[in-house]
Amino acid sequence: MTNKYFFLLGIYYLMLMQGCSPAYEEATHIFVGGNIYTVNPDQPIVEAIALKENQILFTGDAADVHGYMGPETKITELRGKTMTPGWIEGHGHFMGLGYSELNLDLSDTRSFGEIADLVKAAAEKTPKGEWIVGRGWHQSKWTESPGKEINGFPLHHEISRVSPDHPVFLYHASGHAGFANARAMEIAGLSPLGGEQMRDAMELEGGEIIRDENGNPTGVFNERAMGLISRHIPESSPEKDIQAFELAQEACFRNGITGFHDAGIGAATLELYRQMKSERKLKLRMYLMLAGGQKEWLEEWFLKGPEIDSLLTIRAIKLSCDGALGSRGAWLLEEYSDRPGHFGHETLPMSYVQKIAELSLQHGFQVCSHAIGDRANKEVLDRYQAALESLKGNIPDHRFRIEHAQHLHPEDIPRFAELGVLPAMQAIHLSSDRPWAIDRLGEKRIKEGAYMWQALLQTGVPVINGTDVPVEPINPLANFYASVTRKTLQGKPEEGYEAEQKMTREQALKSYTLDAAYGAFEENMKGSLEVGKVADLVVFDRNIMEIPEAEILQTKVVLTVLDGKIVYQQ
Repeated sequence: MTNKYFFLLGIYYLMLMQGCSPAYEEATHIFVGGNIYTVNPDQPIVEAIALKENQILFTGDAADVHGYMGPETKITELRGKTMTPGWIEGHGHFMGLGYSELNLDLSDTRSFGEIADLVKAAAEKTPKGEWIVGRGWHQSKWTESPGKEINGFPLHHEISRVSPDHPVFLYHASGHAGFANARAMEIAGLSPLGGEQMRDAMELEGGEIIRDENGNPTGVFNERAMGLISRHIPESSPEKDIQAFELAQEACFRNGITGFHDAGIGAATLELYRQMKSERKLKLRMYLMLAGGQKEWLEEWFLKGPEIDSLLTIRAIKLSCDGALGSRGAWLLEEYSDRPGHFGHETLPMSYVQKIAELSLQHGFQVCSHAIGDRANKEVLDRYQAALESLKGNIPDHRFRIEHAQHLHPEDIPRFAELGVLPAMQAIHLSSDRPWAIDRLGEKRIKEGAYMWQALLQTGVPVINGTDVPVEPINPLANFYASVTRKTLQGKPEEGYEAEQKMTREQALKSYTLDAAYGAFEENMKGSLEVGKVADLVVFDRNIMEIPEAEILQTKVVLTVLDGKIVYQQ
């Protein structure tokens, strides 16, 4: 096969040396000699692709691409490597990705002691009084007991001991809980058994302060209670924001990501993105979800309407309707198996969800609701349905989404397709969470409604994939592996968890490309390698559609092309 491509290239170069003109429009860049998966059902695999500046000019057989060659055409021999459309992060937090490379990274910690060691090291090089902020810990992934626990969480004392002069706040991997040391709680006025703040927060709607048997705060703040601490953390500087932005963009390109659905931004972040675009520093295609908790800001946007652009689109609203399973904040229909009497948290009134859905339908916005627990999913679907029914049949192409859709009641699975609601799911969460999720939900709920990718796909609804970065690393290949194996990244169990829900490799690739583009109303512009679409491409060093499962995790991105320009090359 490779000899065939070298032979053809030899002919093409000979033609160029002889001054032959292209038979068709001249390409600026041609790729040939590899496995090119287009995600176009009418032409799923081709031998060559030609670009004209930032658009795809030709896809097809290697023998036919020479007609697009001219004196200025650049030719890249793929040498058996694999090309796909550029991958789209279907649900992530862009600035969180950037700041995860600046702040304390706890994602690899496997014990509470390791976390204390990292905090101690940070305290030794941080000026006294300055905040130490980190993210990524997950108590269900620890391999050693932290000692005394309250509701599955340790107490703050060890972290407080190693950082007496620094306020510390460490976000849970999910972002739905945080761990504060004594100094941070003191600054927040949450002293043990005292302080007006503590009394006022005893009954906090949509959140929880974990307390010990004496009523003292343990240091763990769940859901909306995190704000009691986080409001005291100084805002970042403009210089640091720009640094985080640039680090996040570089990380995307290294991983073959050419598009990013940013799940919940505020006004300040939007202004940063506008600045980066005006200074020509924004290269990644961004699809933005406005943070739905800022009511007045949303009202302004409803008056203005969406802003649609090939590089920076503002068309969606993010509503956070419950918490995460790891922190027991996901809103469930039945109590937690490992915490009797606890059902999680409704973090946003459902009446507000319905109101925003109705206004969004009137003003052309998409609603993207975070819902992890089965009750949260049911309630959101109910509110979407009520909003749609209020239109009395005149229903637009709304493409409302549920972000995560992680644990569903079986009766709600077909409702996604019936209502035209898109599940935006993160396959990698199964690899990370499934080993302990069964403790939270029990076997019956896991088997009937957890991570139901194939069941949803069979109803005809597309599934949008992503990583929820920085909850999980941005690496899409780990996500692809999880999608097609339903195993942990250590390859367990051998047959995968609930194996009947695996995606095929074709489904998994589509979930990260064309289906993700569809989830942002952009399927006519990107998501597949077709003539006229933008030239967003990624090249891998192995054929991820055919290699053994274990090799998927060893695969590397060797080239990322965005808008016809190389933005990363190994």
